[in-house]
Amino acid sequence: MSRSDNNDSLGARLAGLEDPGALGRLRVAVAARADAEGLLDVAWTTTDSPVGPLLLAASPRGLLRIAYTAQEAPEAVLDRLAARISPRVLERPERLDEPRRQLEQYFSGARRAFELDCDQALIGPYARRVLGRTAQIPFGATLSYAEVAAEAGSPRGARAAGNALGSNPIPIVIPCHRVLRAGGALGGYTGGLDRKRTLLALEGVRVIG
Repeated sequence: MSRSDNNDSLGARLAGLEDPGALGRLRVAVAARADAEGLLDVAWTTTDSPVGPLLLAASPRGLLRIAYTAQEAPEAVLDRLAARISPRVLERPERLDEPRRQLEQYFSGARRAFELDCDQALIGPYARRVLGRTAQIPFGATLSYAEVAAEAGSPRGARAAGNALGSNPIPIVIPCHRVLRAGGALGGYTGGLDRKRTLLALEGVRVIG
């Protein structure tokens, strides 16, 4: 084969990679190969929901992250996962099939409790106590920040509990939207108050403000 033929062949391959479909197929193949060889530490995908598009990420230990991509750019979320967990982060929707299925059931009214393993690698020691108690709040019920703090072992730690809830890396599944101010006012929410209202309304909770 002549040098000209080699150049033509290389040019054809490069032209193929400029095709978005070809690039997409290449990414899928690379992710599948990495997964099969145990080289994928964080799998991610995106999904639509009534509260906007969500980015889901999981490690082999379980669901690691749910991000509201209207609030956080996907690239920024993935960069932080690469820095804190592992640089081996690839799009692999199949690994998130069960979280997506359960979220769809929740939003359709067919599910009241999630049955998912969660990886707490992004959650600090105090936040684990706060979010552990928060995870036990049942569908349609609420607690106040002070109540969550007290039950997490810090009776005067409502502000610290609020900070822990605000940094919850797995909202919806760990239902920090079910924590309100004393008296029933909304308080804060990492996804914005409109999303908090929507989630509470879906569960039949009436709030003040």
